[in-house]
Amino acid sequence: MEELVGLEQGFRERRTGAGHGTGEEGGRRARDDRRGLFNPEANLRAALKRQLQTWLHYKNLYWKKLYTVNRIRVAVVTGGNRGIGLEVCKQLASKGVTVVLTARDEKRGAEAVKNLASQGLSNVLFHQLEVGDLSSAVRLADFIREQYGKLDILVNNAGIVGTTTEISDPESFKQELADMDGMEKLEWIRKHTTEPYDKAKECLITNYHGTKIVTEALLPLLQFSSHGRVVNVSSHFGLLRFFSGEELKKELNNIDSLSVQRLDELSEFFLKDFKNGQLEPHGWPTEGGYPAYKVSKALANAYSRIIANKHPELCVNCVHPGYVSTDINFHTGDLMVEEGARGALILAFIPKGGMTGAYLNCTEVASFV
Repeated sequence: MEELVGLEQGFRERRTGAGHGTGEEGGRRARDDRRGLFNPEANLRAALKRQLQTWLHYKNLYWKKLYTVNRIRVAVVTGGNRGIGLEVCKQLASKGVTVVLTARDEKRGAEAVKNLASQGLSNVLFHQLEVGDLSSAVRLADFIREQYGKLDILVNNAGIVGTTTEISDPESFKQELADMDGMEKLEWIRKHTTEPYDKAKECLITNYHGTKIVTEALLPLLQFSSHGRVVNVSSHFGLLRFFSGEELKKELNNIDSLSVQRLDELSEFFLKDFKNGQLEPHGWPTEGGYPAYKVSKALANAYSRIIANKHPELCVNCVHPGYVSTDINFHTGDLMVEEGARGALILAFIPKGGMTGAYLNCTEVASFV
């Protein structure tokens, strides 16, 4: 009881200024006490109140950002500054997807984004990427993580042929090819093409290892999505029918027994055989040229199927866009980029629980063999 009386008396003193002396000094001390200058408990309560207000502020910001991020769809397109990649960026953005357009050349990538913005597509931004460089892929992943916290769609489009083609007179070249069909054009280009070892190596690094490096760097972000999709732009030349050895065909088609480590080994074996002129004896593609391109795409196809098996929560598929008129074939293709992008877009928007580990020939499901 005495304790309660003491507390009540102390409260009255703090309210009236009693206990702080008399006169102006006593009144000042009473005011200071009410403000907490002589009251540690009041100081603590005020500090806790400020901390709570700060916490609530940042909590609201966090949930607001999380709500916004979950509402938007985010896509990364490699090799997005031209050709099929640029068209995929355009079509994704036109459907409301936030697109991170990547390219090796910063100037060309920035120009591509600027051109899309001039068409009213402000939801496209550029990030530099060297697909065969792990550190470059990690920087991209860090950027996506910081900005969005997830990734919904990855389109691995960047690729090279791995050859050198000599064209002395571009105008004469165009005229000569004007009346040829697709296969005749390919054959003419092949006859004027050389395939040096350094180009073959670069082809494997870009088309197979690059696809693998970028996918693995972004895989955790794809898993944060409610519906992650991976689209690997492949080629008819990546089909196993082009391999001359039956054992290699069977091994690359037996996905349940195949590993990424084994694909890496096969990549090394191919380059060794290429350098030593031993492609045909060991069952690699030889007929019709472009062996490095064919092997790189076949390995990328196999990698896609392995990832699809390992991560059933994702939709991982490959697509042959058709013989599209792009820089890679000197614009000799029979299809426009709008047509060539159709298959990739089908796979990019495939519904949750849709097909995975599959291959589209343009827009139709087909065999990897």
